[in-house]
Amino acid sequence: MDTLTAPDDPVAAWLQFGLPRHGRVMVMGFRDASVPIDLDRVFAIARREDFRIVHVSIQRTHVHLLVEARHKQALASGMQGFQISAAKHLNAAISQGKPGPRRRGTVFPDRYHAEIITSPRQARHTLKYVLGNWRKHQEDRAAPMSAWTIDWFSSAAMFPGWAEYGEAAFLWRGPETYDPLVVYQPKTWLLREGWKKAGSISVRDVPSAKQ
Repeated sequence: MDTLTAPDDPVAAWLQFGLPRHGRVMVMGFRDASVPIDLDRVFAIARREDFRIVHVSIQRTHVHLLVEARHKQALASGMQGFQISAAKHLNAAISQGKPGPRRRGTVFPDRYHAEIITSPRQARHTLKYVLGNWRKHQEDRAAPMSAWTIDWFSSAAMFPGWAEYGEAAFLWRGPETYDPLVVYQPKTWLLREGWKKAGSISVRDVPSAKQ
């Protein structure tokens, strides 16, 4: 990963700590409410000095991550750790209470791909795309998601930049049993402040693939 420089900070990445990166990983079972996986443990890998997960969106067949990494090796090591942790905990959850050996099947059939974020416009697009991905896949059309303001299978609740917040703090409460996903506030300028130069982000935005 290129370590481009932005005002106030070294780097961010869409995947995506250095510059912003966006990454998409194919995964089976994360959005299945019948699988009692401890997502807090899965994302505990975000607690590293050289790699952090800033935002996450869990869909039925893939996971979008917005990450910051200090350099290319840190990105590779951080993503490897995340995938190992996710596979371990998901397979354990699926196997729970079932006879026979523990499941050891594939969770990530594809290698992740990453995209460095280099501009405010790209940063805004990426944030909107990751946090609003459930609307792109029409997950908001069916109950109980149709009553949700934001996607609780993402870190949208941790994003302070929603246009609807106005001067308020955090406006929405999750489901009764909801535990927020473990993510870090960004340190890179593009993900912290720079994206605002390209416009606002609404909870009602439906992202497209175009930038």
